[in-house]
Amino acid sequence: MRTIKGPAIFLAQFLGDDEPFNNLKNICEWAQGLGYKAVQIPAWDKRVIDIERAGESKDYCDEIKGIVSEAGLEISEISTHLLGQLVASHPAYDAMFDAFAPEYLHGHPRERSLWAIEQLKAAANASHFLGLDVMGSFSGSLLFHTMYPWPQRPIGLVEAGFSELARRWLPILDHCKEKGVEICYELHPGEDLHDGVTFERFLKASGNHSSVKILYDPSHFVLQQMDYIQFIDYYHEHIRMFHVKDAEFRPSGKSGVYGGYQDWVDRPGRFRSLGDGQIDFKQIFSKLTQYGYDGWAVLEWECSIKSPEQGAREGAPFISDHLIEVTSKTFDDFAKTSQNPNELRKMLGLDSD
Repeated sequence: MRTIKGPAIFLAQFLGDDEPFNNLKNICEWAQGLGYKAVQIPAWDKRVIDIERAGESKDYCDEIKGIVSEAGLEISEISTHLLGQLVASHPAYDAMFDAFAPEYLHGHPRERSLWAIEQLKAAANASHFLGLDVMGSFSGSLLFHTMYPWPQRPIGLVEAGFSELARRWLPILDHCKEKGVEICYELHPGEDLHDGVTFERFLKASGNHSSVKILYDPSHFVLQQMDYIQFIDYYHEHIRMFHVKDAEFRPSGKSGVYGGYQDWVDRPGRFRSLGDGQIDFKQIFSKLTQYGYDGWAVLEWECSIKSPEQGAREGAPFISDHLIEVTSKTFDDFAKTSQNPNELRKMLGLDSD
């Protein structure tokens, strides 16, 4: 067993145009002052990284690493979630997803997808230059609009969808393998990879590609009413990243899992700041430690009630309090008896007169 690293913080939800959230130096100093030891950097936000430049220049990556190090922090991972989203998207969502790409690509989904693929390859290069062997992402989706099947899905539709999804991702996955980087997909409603079954479908469609891994975020499983603890038993060998995010699900006679198109604050299933939701993090940290997870525990703050500043302040000690210093001995070692082979045989009643 190994001790989980932490606390770390995902910067995406905190970045802004006002200090101290307006550049990498300032936000790292702010995070370090709250007790964080690492930052997860969103690849799409030029306030903290130019991912194209980072994918081409180790010197630039060394500059990024130096800024973070001077603040007393490490880089836990690079996040490519919004870029991964654009690898595959159904036309119904094109207008909304255009916001994730440069303006010259708006209205051109094929070109946008090809651009996103190159961005992900650049992020893999940057991860390699930074000495990181994992990066987080979304899978994108061609099928999610058929998730609740009415009219019924034609036979073969799901298989065709995952085949195409894998076809688009395979060049990225192959490039990542060359760079020694694994892609950890955050299993998330809205993505074709949103639970264990869909992860298995994609893994099979990709030929069990060695770069396909999981970013474990239990909040998305609470909102789907999954067993987020047993998930670790099933998929611990694939879990290489961990978002520490809380959630709650309180259904009513008016609304349930689908949320009734309500705003986040009114939905039965909603994300909460750490400690304010229903997730049993003691069990999660115990399970992950038991199975030898030694990556970072990264706060992802999303809450419709509490401010991000308070959520960040409370997040660092919350994660620290859940880290388990793994034991180097068995608790009943004090009662250890002889392991002499002859005496062991006697204990079994063997070789006796």
